[in-house]
Formats: sequence, C-alpha cells, structure tokens
Amino acid sequence: MSAPKFTTLGCRLNAYETEAMKELAQEAGVSDAVIVNTCAVTAEAVRKARQEIRKLRRDNPEARIIVTGCAAQTEPETFAKMAEVDTVIGNTEKMQPETWKGMAADFIGETEKVQVDDIMSVTETAGHLIDGFGTRSRAYVQVQNGCDHRCTFCIIPYGRGNSRSVPAGVVVDQIKRLVDRGYNEVVLTGVDLTSWGADLPAEPKLGDLVMRILKLVPDLARLRISSIDSIEVDENLMQAIATEPRLMPHLHLSLQHGDDMILKRMKRRHLRDDAIRFAEEARALRPDMTFGADIIAGFPTETDAHFENSLKLVTDCDLTWLHVFPYSKRDGTPAAKIPTQVNGNIIKDRAAQLRAAGEAQVQKHLAAQIGKTHHILMENAHMGRTEQFTEVTFAAPQPEGQIVTATVTGIAGHQLTA
Repeated sequence: MSAPKFTTLGCRLNAYETEAMKELAQEAGVSDAVIVNTCAVTAEAVRKARQEIRKLRRDNPEARIIVTGCAAQTEPETFAKMAEVDTVIGNTEKMQPETWKGMAADFIGETEKVQVDDIMSVTETAGHLIDGFGTRSRAYVQVQNGCDHRCTFCIIPYGRGNSRSVPAGVVVDQIKRLVDRGYNEVVLTGVDLTSWGADLPAEPKLGDLVMRILKLVPDLARLRISSIDSIEVDENLMQAIATEPRLMPHLHLSLQHGDDMILKRMKRRHLRDDAIRFAEEARALRPDMTFGADIIAGFPTETDAHFENSLKLVTDCDLTWLHVFPYSKRDGTPAAKIPTQVNGNIIKDRAAQLRAAGEAQVQKHLAAQIGKTHHILMENAHMGRTEQFTEVTFAAPQPEGQIVTATVTGIAGHQLTA
C-alpha cells in the first residue's frame, strides 16, 4: 500500500488546494492512487493535462488515477472518456472529507466514475483552510474563491463557481497561527481577490481585511497581496498602500489589454486610462511600488493599432513583471465564437514583442536597485526576495526564513546580488 501521489498543474490556488487534498487523502487512508489537479485556463492547459495523465498511467500502471481541478470541473466527459482515468471529481468534491473517505472505502469496489456537481450552486467557501504552504519563509492563505465576472476569454468561473469569501475573523486567526509557527510573510490569494467581502454581511472590502490583519496581527512582518483587479480597489486598500510599511510594495494587476475597444470586447470593467491612473496614484502613495501584470496578445479582432496600445501600456504604467499570454481559443467562451480570430504566427510575434518589452522593464528595475538597501526575506540559504518580490542571491549563506538587511551590489541575469 503506497501513499497517494499528487501532480499539480496551473495556478497558485491549485497548489494550495493540492496541499489540502494531501491532508484529506491521508486522513481518509487513500492509498495506491495518483491525483492530478488540472487547470482549464486555456485549451493548451487541457491538452497538457491529458498528456500528463497518459504519462502518469505509463509510470504507475497499477495505481488508480483520479482527475480533479478546473478542467475536470468544466469538461468532466473529456477525462471520463480517457482509458487511463479511473475517477473524475469536481472542484467542490475535492475539498470534501467524505469524497476521500468514499475513495478509500471504494478502492476495493467501484466508485462512480464522475463526481462533479454544479459549481454555480456552491455558496460556501470550502472549510479547507490549511496552515499555510510554500517555502519555510512564506505562507499562502486563500481568502476567496470563484468569480462573479464573465470576461469573454475566460472559462474559470465555470471551473470555480461564483465568488465566495472567507470571513475576516477566520483569516485573522489563521494568520496568527502562521506567525506563531515562525512565518515572516503571508500572501493573500484568491481567484478574484478584490471581490473579497461582497458576499459577507456588511459587504466589507479587501482594504478592510488588509487593515484588520495588520492591526490584529502586530507580529506579522510582511503581508503581500497576489493578483488584483485595479478597478475594484477600495479606499482602505489605498490607505494601507500609503501608510502600512508591512504591506509589501508589489501588486500584480489583472490588466489583460491596453486598448479600450479590445477591453470592451473582453468585457473588462476598466479602460486604458483607469489602469494608468491607478498605477500613478499607487506610486504617488508608495514611490517604491512595482507592478506585475497579465496581458493577452492576439485577442480576436486585435489589429496592429490595438496591439500598439497594449505594448505602450507596459511603459505607460511602468510595469515590471509581465505574464504574457498568447491568446488561444477556448471552447465554451464567447471569445471563441468571434469570427475575426488573429493568425497564430501574428499572435506569437506580438507575444514575443510584449515579452521583450517586459524584459527591458525588468532590466531597468534591476539597474535602479544597485546601491539600495533592502530587507530581504530568505527563501533558502542563498536566495531571498526584496519587498518588491525581486530575487536576490548571496554568496555567503543566510538564515532561511529570516529577513536580512543588505545592500544590492550587482545584477546576475534576472536576479540581484547582495
């Protein structure tokens, strides 16, 4: 009887949930199983999931293969049809102890092959908050799941359901436990983080949660926010950016494009000028603020002029860390039905141009750090990250998980040296 093996594809939230599933499977006594936590963000992600499942079957011919995650939720029949797959479970089911107890009991008999309910009917946030995962230095806390918006390129709401928030008191208690266990940095994560609180009594905002954490957990050295939708940022969050040094000066923005017409066709809720205004305001409040951003290249109907606006946004917002996504048609989304799809080679070329612009911005950021003193959270003996999430390497070993103060002396690739 061997312990179950887990493979995670896709986002940070999936990685978080895999850690929770490990605990649930272990408690239930599941053995001789391989669990694949899939991603559905693009058609390519689904193709990779199928490829990974076939490889895992070859490597584990006797094990039971269980497929879950967003791709399993949005297209369970795709995986149920695969000869390599024994069971398909949905995103809600994967977080329920009874699912895993059923798996353990049914290893002798036959479990129903597909266990995927309607994710849109889910109103609870899963009670699977675990005491952080990641390195010994940084813990990730899921405070929200699902999304109420329907961007035309995105399948994720159909994999994650509508937005559900974890109450502030539960979040604060968990962060206190993490600090007691020695974590110096906590990252708040979610599918649509800035919608946190809309489904809770009194409809608090993300800024209220941030202020509450910083006030009630005074021993927390650093709080970080993962991806946000800048149009949803509230006054308290701007106040925290301005006044709270323990809130790290690094925000990842869900921008997606830099042209108003394409943004409207994507059904985004901001325009180009909104993004630029937010970046300017945040940087005025916190001059050392750096931004990451998601940008899609080659969305249907994107002309050269539309693309130029996206490319210019990189410098207009002074973005540093770019996640560039070449558009790929995703069945089940409105964008897939738009007749004017962009040629694949053009998409590839535009994505390359965006990445080159991002590379220039990274080098500019790194050069500006030379001679500056930073508080660096060590992820291992020789590498840590600054407040802006920039990697710094040290020749001499440093204490893992601790925050060290050091002056930047040089650049090595995409890293600083200190």
